[in-house]
Amino acid sequence: MMDGKIKSVLDALEAQCAKREYCTADIRRKALERLDFDAGAAEEVVSALVGNGFVDDFRYASAYAREKSALSGWGPVKIRSALLARGVAREAVLEALREIDPDKAAAKLEKVLTAKWKTLSDDPQGRLKLIRFALSRGYDYDPVRPLIERITRPRDVES
Repeated sequence: MMDGKIKSVLDALEAQCAKREYCTADIRRKALERLDFDAGAAEEVVSALVGNGFVDDFRYASAYAREKSALSGWGPVKIRSALLARGVAREAVLEALREIDPDKAAAKLEKVLTAKWKTLSDDPQGRLKLIRFALSRGYDYDPVRPLIERITRPRDVES
């Protein structure tokens, strides 16, 4: 049976979790803060939230991966690193990355790189900066290289 303080923290966190996704590490931190760093009570709250379906690391990782890929144009390397840094289990991260639509991700990447190239096209180091930009967005060099070659190709050569 839960004591009153744990029950009130659980109720508050259930309300928070009903509004948006959280991973277990986020909930653990929030519970520890609200319970004055009582680790045993925090684990009880986390277990209850997971057991009641309010918190699910795979669901969190999937939502995070889809959002970062579709809206922010992040690549799999950056998404994986961010999720692992948040304390999400590697298996959940890898499964979430498999759910990203590769065609939509490629289209978003092309759109982001094309927009960035417009700001760099007059720069003698523009192509190199575009490559670094793509890598910083979490994409590997080999899949990005042909796209960058196509985007940076002089327009009069394309015909």
